[in-house]
Amino acid sequence: MPENMQAADIFADAWGLYDDAVEILALGKLRVAAEVAWGATKRATDGLVLARTGREPGGTGRTSKELRILRRSDAAIASLFHLYKRRIVYLHGHCFYDGDCTEVFSMIEDTSEYIRETERLAGVRTGC
Repeated sequence: MPENMQAADIFADAWGLYDDAVEILALGKLRVAAEVAWGATKRATDGLVLARTGREPGGTGRTSKELRILRRSDAAIASLFHLYKRRIVYLHGHCFYDGDCTEVFSMIEDTSEYIRETERLAGVRTGC
C-alpha cells in the first residue's frame, strides 16, 4: 500500500480517537478523554511522519524522535513540534496521570486543529 494511503488510514484512526475523546468528555470522564485525545494526537503525528519519511514510527519515543528530526528542515513542523510536546505533557502527563485537568476542554477541542495541521503538512486529506 502506498505511504499516502497508509497515512490516510492513520489519520482516519486519529479522527476516530478524537470523536471518542469528545464523547467521553461529554460523559464527564476528563482523564480518560484526555488520554484518548493524546492518542489522537500521537496517531496524527504518526501519519505525518509516515507521509514524510515512508516509515511509521511505532511507539511514542520513536514518534517524538522522528518529529524532532523533521523539524530541523521545516519551520512549520518546528512549530507543530511545540504543540505536540505541550499536548503530551498536558493531556498524557498532567491530566491523565496527575489529575490536573483544568485545560482539558480546550485541549481536546484543539485536537481537531492539530489533526488538520498534520494532514496539511503530510499532504493528506481524509475528508474527516
